[in-house]
Amino acid sequence: MKLREVKELLKAQVIWGDDHLDLEVERAGASDLMSDVLALGKPGMLLITGLANVQSVRTADIIEAKAIVYVRGKRPDQEGIALAQKKGIPLLSTDFLMYQACGVLFNRGLKSVKDE
Repeated sequence: MKLREVKELLKAQVIWGDDHLDLEVERAGASDLMSDVLALGKPGMLLITGLANVQSVRTADIIEAKAIVYVRGKRPDQEGIALAQKKGIPLLSTDFLMYQACGVLFNRGLKSVKDE
């Protein structure tokens, strides 16, 4: 699924990375606990989280996530945005709850990080 489709399905706003919307994401994972993301995350995944600080961007960089979608209308601070720009990680924000965002993407065929 292209990041552009994720944006449309979740009615998300691009915080940073308009020119990265053609990125392909095959899997997604969701958590507000970055320790869970570190344990279960996979390179190339879409990270869905409500943790809107620089730590979410650092974690995404470590696991080599392709992009981050912040739920519940959250947005990272300027430090988080600057790091995402430096690392080339697109950031989106949706008003959807995490449960809703995951459900929409799952129903459209986006796999979980646990799917083989």
